[in-house]
Amino acid sequence: MLKFFSDRVRFNRNEFSGSFGDIGTDFPLITGMILACGLDVTSTFVMFGAMQVLTGVVYGIPMAVQPLKIMAVIMITQKLSGNILYGGGLAIGVLMLALSLSGLLGWVARVIPKSVIRGVQFGLGLQLAMLSLKDYIPSEGAGGYALAGIGFLMIVFLLGNKKCPPAPFVILLGIIYALVYKADFSALPGTFGVTWPQPRVPALSDILTGLVMLTLPQVPLSICNSIFATRQTVEDFFPEKPVTVRRIGLTYSLMNLLNPFFGGIPTCHGSGGMAGHHAFGARTGGSVVIYGIFYLVLGLFFSKGFGEVIHFFPKPVLGTILVFEGLALMRLMRDLRESRGEFALALLVGVMAAGLPYGYLVAMILGTCLKRCVDKQWIRWMD
Repeated sequence: MLKFFSDRVRFNRNEFSGSFGDIGTDFPLITGMILACGLDVTSTFVMFGAMQVLTGVVYGIPMAVQPLKIMAVIMITQKLSGNILYGGGLAIGVLMLALSLSGLLGWVARVIPKSVIRGVQFGLGLQLAMLSLKDYIPSEGAGGYALAGIGFLMIVFLLGNKKCPPAPFVILLGIIYALVYKADFSALPGTFGVTWPQPRVPALSDILTGLVMLTLPQVPLSICNSIFATRQTVEDFFPEKPVTVRRIGLTYSLMNLLNPFFGGIPTCHGSGGMAGHHAFGARTGGSVVIYGIFYLVLGLFFSKGFGEVIHFFPKPVLGTILVFEGLALMRLMRDLRESRGEFALALLVGVMAAGLPYGYLVAMILGTCLKRCVDKQWIRWMD
């Protein structure tokens, strides 16, 4: 039993470093939803942390857990009620369970070619990098650029260093910056206190509203990135530990069947998160467990001081980590370099995914159709 867990969940400096590889994506979305929609801080952080721990143990690899991005953006921009978010989360959990058990996910996965999945990965990586450069890094003005520049150099010089992995030093840099420029020391003693998640039962009206407003816009990205691209990323980084789309779909579903009843935000798996964990040193589920414990501690013991806690994670630092998460995804296209046609198709899919409305759905459908036309020689391609 001990060997079983030691092979799947290790705790060392590299797993600790890798545990912060996805914080640039997660933390701003979670805090944005809390602030915009008045979500319960304790319930949000505790359930998000619990899903990380569960996933790390179940998979034994750095299988990331992330907020559902389209849902998060809609919630933040429209300032919807948290009850609608929980209803939408339950709706997508039921829908993903049906797709997984029916075999539809597996059938679609067999239809979509690898070059299209590579394009989806590239598009997501491009989006993450651009988000960082356009929003996160400039958020603190000149000081933010300087902070991001120092963090960038730290990562460049330490990336791949097993004795001194980079992420803890970059996070520490952000904490020092916050202590000097942001923290209100008089308020810090009041940030500590034990609180517990609040159970709830989503109403039918909230489930139906959430289905229309949140679930349906989210489904294309979830199928493309959370399921198909994540399975491909597992194959890229951990070929000795294959994972099926059905299994990913089932754990995706399980998380969203549990979260709404305890005030948790809807969550998914993500290829970008796995790439981020892996890029900063993670090789087992230990990094995801550590990351989950971080949120459990925040939720259980520091929810009262949420307004002060968020200052210790400046957006320029999170943005620097986000850039490398995006680069880790984009560089996966290198295995197509022997085929100009496949490489060009992946680039086209990536640009469509990153730039068009409903880009992931459009790119997946058009890219697959284009590849089929090339295979049947109905059109000529660059090769």
